[in-house]
Amino acid sequence: MNFTISEAREELLPRIQRIEQASFSLPWTEAMLRIQLDRNSHIFLTAQAAGRIVGYIGLMYVLDEGYISNVAVDAAYRRRGAADALVAELIRRCREMLLSFVTLEVRAGNAAAIALYEKHGFRAVGRRRGYYEKPREDAILMTLDL
Repeated sequence: MNFTISEAREELLPRIQRIEQASFSLPWTEAMLRIQLDRNSHIFLTAQAAGRIVGYIGLMYVLDEGYISNVAVDAAYRRRGAADALVAELIRRCREMLLSFVTLEVRAGNAAAIALYEKHGFRAVGRRRGYYEKPREDAILMTLDL
């Protein structure tokens, strides 16, 4: 399936929020997501298919360091390449910005997400015990050196 990746915009936040709520046990509020629209310290991208937002990815950066905050895809579009397209475009933009590395946390039990990040060159560099709640789970810290 083909996806169009573009910058997130204010008017898309309600749809992004619905995907967020359906994807996470402790979802961010729309106000928290809105902070990622600040182009001076964030990259916030959406994936569109058939004229609708089907996923998003956010990254906060400071100097030459990037931190992926959230990646989520509408359940009806999972396993169809949306997250792959989002991660690829985010990495491309991080390289353009000359970031040194990108890091993230992922649930230890989320094998699909871990495989996706490994496909893009991320490697496990640590574990945060009990990092996630609802349910309580460790996080795997993964980093991509650029």
